[in-house]
Amino acid sequence: MQRLTVLGTGVLGSQIIFQAAYFGKEVVAYDINDEALAQLPERWEYLKPLYIRDLPDASPEKLEAAIGRIRATTDLGEALAQAELVIEAVPENLEIKRDTWRRVGELVPDTTIFATNSSTLLPSDIAPASGHPERFLALHFANEVWKNNTGEVMGHAGTDPAAFEAVAQFAEEIGMVPIRVLKEQPGYVLNSLLVPFLDAASGLLMGGVATPEDIDRTWRIGTGAPLGPFQIFDVVGMMTPYMLNKDSEKPGAREFAEYLKREYIDKGFLGKGSGRGFYTYE
Repeated sequence: MQRLTVLGTGVLGSQIIFQAAYFGKEVVAYDINDEALAQLPERWEYLKPLYIRDLPDASPEKLEAAIGRIRATTDLGEALAQAELVIEAVPENLEIKRDTWRRVGELVPDTTIFATNSSTLLPSDIAPASGHPERFLALHFANEVWKNNTGEVMGHAGTDPAAFEAVAQFAEEIGMVPIRVLKEQPGYVLNSLLVPFLDAASGLLMGGVATPEDIDRTWRIGTGAPLGPFQIFDVVGMMTPYMLNKDSEKPGAREFAEYLKREYIDKGFLGKGSGRGFYTYE
């Protein structure tokens, strides 16, 4: 599959776009308004030095060539006209995702494969909305996709095995390590491990037990991990934990979401990509 459309150009969507283009795919970046698309050049400038730092084969020429393979549009029909694979990276809300896929399903070619990048929702909860559930599955990327390069591939009971394998192959072609998830599992493998860890950290903070800096320091020293939980929140960006927690029934989750909105999101402190989250970045 050489022609990819990515729906949503936020932190992770823009990384998927850039990663696929870097590995030679032709990518259409779709978002709902021009204001979102106008931010893409700034995102490419943010990503380029990270690729130079982390990937031995990266060069200014190769990065500029990747940007040349990206086209942006707010016209959904145009975005989907030649898509062989559509990856959706819209906000982590079931109704938003279902509505997005309803519109996609009416416009795509008959052979297009559909993949959601949802971090917590099941493909089977979204697939019927697409009108083509047999071609629907999940391809989940970890943040900083060029470095944390797992691509979790998870179908549902009605997913065509050929579509599953095509997406696994695509993930490998764009530099990911395909992780074949054999059974539907909320959170896949990565977030089934990560989310409880981050929940524990937010509970310590909201309970007044320790500061983000000391929680992170404890984890790094005690385990040898490169990042603590609040550094991970900054990499992920504040909107994802906010969306995941704002309607949650888990104890303390809504309070944490309100805290993120009040202290960070409303002030424009959206995480590492914006230059400030729990920490300040150059």
